Amino acid sequence: MRLWLVTLHIFLVGSNLWASAHFHEDLEDNEFAEFEDFDDVQTQQQKQKPVESFKPASPPSAAPSEEIFEEDDALVEDDVDSEFDHFQDEEEFEGLESTPRSGNGKPEEPSTLTIAKVPLHLRARWDSFYLEILMVTGLLVYFINYLAGRSKNLRICEKWLQDNRKILRENFSLVGDTGASVEADDNGLVKESESQYEIYCSGRVGCDSMLIELKLIKRQDLVAVLSQIVRPQSDQAHIKIELSKDETDNFVLAVATKKTAMHLTRDIADIATYCPEKRPGEKVGLPPGFFIMSEIAEATSAILDARVLQAINKYAQLVDYIHISDQFSGAKQQEESGQLAMPDVKRVLHIGLNISIKGKLLTGENQEKMKQLLQLSFYLLDKLRRFKLSKEGKAKTDKNRLRVEEAFLKSTHAARAEAAAAKREEKRRAEKERILQEEDPDKQRKWEEKEQKRLAKKRAPRMKQLKVKAL
Repeated sequence: MRLWLVTLHIFLVGSNLWASAHFHEDLEDNEFAEFEDFDDVQTQQQKQKPVESFKPASPPSAAPSEEIFEEDDALVEDDVDSEFDHFQDEEEFEGLESTPRSGNGKPEEPSTLTIAKVPLHLRARWDSFYLEILMVTGLLVYFINYLAGRSKNLRICEKWLQDNRKILRENFSLVGDTGASVEADDNGLVKESESQYEIYCSGRVGCDSMLIELKLIKRQDLVAVLSQIVRPQSDQAHIKIELSKDETDNFVLAVATKKTAMHLTRDIADIATYCPEKRPGEKVGLPPGFFIMSEIAEATSAILDARVLQAINKYAQLVDYIHISDQFSGAKQQEESGQLAMPDVKRVLHIGLNISIKGKLLTGENQEKMKQLLQLSFYLLDKLRRFKLSKEGKAKTDKNRLRVEEAFLKSTHAARAEAAAAKREEKRRAEKERILQEEDPDKQRKWEEKEQKRLAKKRAPRMKQLKVKAL
């Protein structure tokens, strides 16, 4: 009986030792085996319930799980709640946003997909392109106005030349272009710009040539057309007759409207110099609004006779100015221009006529008025050839010209002296270079001695010599 008990005890001890040895081998092979069961339990719980986003403020919905391992009569209790209790602390996760999690419970990676926000002004809507539409419309209007205005100005010039060609042919042998300009058309008009055309005439006794400038409103320019609403202007014909030398006496006379008279006295050299004063034209029989600038009263009464006054009074709206001068040199020169010589002057007869009144073209009866004014210009040309000043008037005009010349020479004396000194210095420098280029030392020595004497004489003080007459 004892033998059987001892044998049973030995068998139990051996089986216990064998089971303990195999259990320790499994633990050495997998050190994390004790957590595998925990992962399996957690996975089963996640499959039973849907995945929700993690919210630190709410307690975990999974029920606490416990696993008990028995080893050598020892109990190991693994409490899952005790390990994750800190996730339930609201103060620890304050301000932390919820993070989406994937199906296995791990946080999902942030998406790199960027959705572009299309601005409103890039969407296909007509009201988003109003600025572009306005610009294109403005350019289109400007281009159409350019074509229409250019063609209209050309028609006005051709019509004016057609209406007055006969009277021009009667007074000049050549009417139109001389053939030197490439801008001339078949009618003889020379195009200077889209709003300015010229007609050249020559072949008449008493004058060298006549140039008619048709200066029209800039109808091809939209800005100029709009400015007509505020400041209306007129199309004009400027008749410039260059008189022959010694055909007329010396005097300056001008008749003009108020606006043009201010321009003449301020900007034109001969009027600003010889007759800067403006006097009302009513005293000599001119219509109201006209002013007269005259160098000598004798010429005023002789040129403005009854026929001229009658024509100006009858066609006052069409006459802008009449300018007669033997000292015409163009616009007034600025004082700082540095001009050292008297400007070249011409004998001229200038007449300005209005083709239109405030942009409205002349038609019908007004065209006949224009022809009468052209006849007036030829009448003045013939009258200037016949008119002669008295001795007193001629002496007065010659004295005025001498006074102007002396004043000019006095004002430019310093500048002319400086220019002469610079010219002499340049001449000496050129002579020195010429001497130095020669290989003759005697010439170089003589030139040096001559230059030293000149400099010594220039530095020497000047002495006045007094001549005493013998008693």
